Amino acid sequence: MSTPTREVEHSVTVAAPAAEVYRLLAEVENWPRLFPPSVYVDRVEQIGNEERIRIWATANGEAKNWVSRRVLDPEGLRITFRQEVSAPPVAEMGGTWIIEPRGADSTELRLLHTYRAIDDDPEGLTWIEQAVDENSRAELPGLKAAVEAAVQRAELTISFVDSVRIAGAAKDVFDFINEADRWTERLPHVAAVELTEDTPGLQVLRMETRTRDGSSHLTESVRVCFPHNKIAYKQTTLPALMDLHTGYWEIQEDADGVTTASSQHTVIIAADRITEVLGPDADVERARQFVRDALGNNSRATLAHAKTYAEERR
Repeated sequence: MSTPTREVEHSVTVAAPAAEVYRLLAEVENWPRLFPPSVYVDRVEQIGNEERIRIWATANGEAKNWVSRRVLDPEGLRITFRQEVSAPPVAEMGGTWIIEPRGADSTELRLLHTYRAIDDDPEGLTWIEQAVDENSRAELPGLKAAVEAAVQRAELTISFVDSVRIAGAAKDVFDFINEADRWTERLPHVAAVELTEDTPGLQVLRMETRTRDGSSHLTESVRVCFPHNKIAYKQTTLPALMDLHTGYWEIQEDADGVTTASSQHTVIIAADRITEVLGPDADVERARQFVRDALGNNSRATLAHAKTYAEERR
């Protein structure tokens, strides 16, 4: 009896050159900026046009991770992929990105998926079908908007890093950032926090943060933790001024035992919310400065408290 394998296709038209669409798909490091479900992607191995990547993403409200193999075809504008080790209930998952030019500045982007459930379980197949459909419907408009913004509105994207040198161990700095469930005790700007970690190293962080003007906002993030040097995250519930917020904490200890801790942010500003949030006279430059100040202030405060925590443990 043959194994039931499902195949589905989703597509979207992108107002950008096909080469740009292909480039952004090929550069997996940018995926959290392009695809709503993607949290973090790490290139494990690359030989020629073949590579192995590990992907952390949300599916049906759950955080999952898996390893995929990809074959890049820059001349044919195709990228084929297949999960190497799938997360239950998926037994097999693969597909193809097909990038078809529709003129100099328009592209038809097609996404094909083939998949099978463990033990061909009907409930598992339904779960996969729903996850593939939801993620594809989120991914394609997200990619469309991200590519078009990159081509037409680059000023809406802002990335920056704040760093501090610490006379303390990287492990202690990492512990401070990792143990976010204790941030209400340790960080004055955190009003409330809820941390769940059903899978070691994969966290969901819900937090109420105070800003300097006395207001507060609720956020939710998925965090991927790599002891003791990196925590990458993506906000899944965002403040009103942002269409996207990703970032990472990076901790590096040198041979002398001095640790450099950095906080990186990448934000895409919600252009249609600028005047609503910042007032009728606000523009993109004002929004960029506001985001830089608000996120930077909180990051620098966190780094300062992590510095004190680690140095007290020397």
